[in-house]
This record gives sequence, structure tokens and C-alpha cells, in this order.
Amino acid sequence: MDKTGAPNTPDQSISSASHTGGMGLLNLPNLLTSLRIILIPVFLLLFLTPSPTRSQWAALIFLIASATDLLDGYMARKMEQITRLGKLLDPIADKLLVISALILLVEFQRVPAILAILLIGREMAITGLRVIATDHGIVISVERLGKFKTFLQVVAITLLILDSSLLSPFSSLGGGIDPHVWGRILLWGSLILALVSAGQYFYKFSKQIQGRN
Repeated sequence: MDKTGAPNTPDQSISSASHTGGMGLLNLPNLLTSLRIILIPVFLLLFLTPSPTRSQWAALIFLIASATDLLDGYMARKMEQITRLGKLLDPIADKLLVISALILLVEFQRVPAILAILLIGREMAITGLRVIATDHGIVISVERLGKFKTFLQVVAITLLILDSSLLSPFSSLGGGIDPHVWGRILLWGSLILALVSAGQYFYKFSKQIQGRN
């Protein structure tokens, strides 16, 4: 029923669900998020036994999956199809992709364990903060610093996924330094941005909580 007492038509019900946060499984943004989740095991299977060819495919899958992270949020806002399901799946898919890549990179000794632990810990802390904020009806928007951190992380992880033999022609562009070293440098840089942006998230949350009290 609408506010006048007249029954809702099917079209009105669907529109209402998309605008009020209904589950809305079959929409483009949620399909893109689901695609990212499906691509994670494909990425893992390719990268579990690295070789020059398999690392190329693994890097490509990682980039495609990372691109869907940008597209699903943009499409959800553009098409006004922000749903509860999308809000639940999107951060899970994003974290699973990055965490899976970091764990394998540690296994292959391309990333120090302490760096992976700090990055994963930061992501878990922010996820927990977002859950608490949602319970209080607080929306914490993504800062530009956080977006740049994500971009830097994607570039760094992609460099580290690729086999050294594929990157050797580009080593001269980096002053003769192994591109994997540049990947680790960029990843450390992303950690610094991650910690600063985490501080921003916690500050914004505390300010909003204090404002309510």
C-alpha cells in the first residue's frame, strides 16, 4: 500500500526496494560484486603454482576483479540501486581479494609477513568500525586518501604477482631496481596511507558520536 492507501504496483515495489535498501539480488552492481567473488578462486588457482604465463593470467584476473570494485559502487550510485545485500557483499569481496593476494605473496616470499599483517589488520579494524557505525546509523564516507591507498595497493600487488622474468625489461625504467622491490616499496607506501586514512575514519566516527551525545 502507498501513503494514499492504494495498493503498490509491481513496478512501484521494485523501485521502492532499490531506493530503500532492499535485498535486490539481481541488479548490475550486485552482479559485478558477485563476479568479483567468483574471480577470487580463479585467481587463487592460477597463482598457487606461479609461472610466467600463469602469473600473467593471475595479474589480469586480479586487475579485472579490482576494477569491478570501482564499477559496482559507481553503478549502484548512478542507477540508484544501493541495497543491503550490496553493502554487505562489497566490502567482503574487496577484503577477500586483497587478503588472498597478500597471503600468497607472503607464501612466495615476495611480501614481508609483518607488512601483510598490518595491512590485513587495518582492513579488519575498518570493517569492524563500519559495522559499529551502521548500528548507530552513521555513514562514514570513503576519503580521497583511502581511494589513493587502494589504487597504490592494486598497482603494488599487480607488480608483485607478475613473474620477475616478465618485468626484467622494465627494470631499467626504475633505475635498474627489481620491479618486485618497487612493488614492495609501493605496498609500504599504501600501508602509510592506510594507517592515516584509518585515523581519519576513527576521528570522523568519534566526532559524530560526540555530536549525538
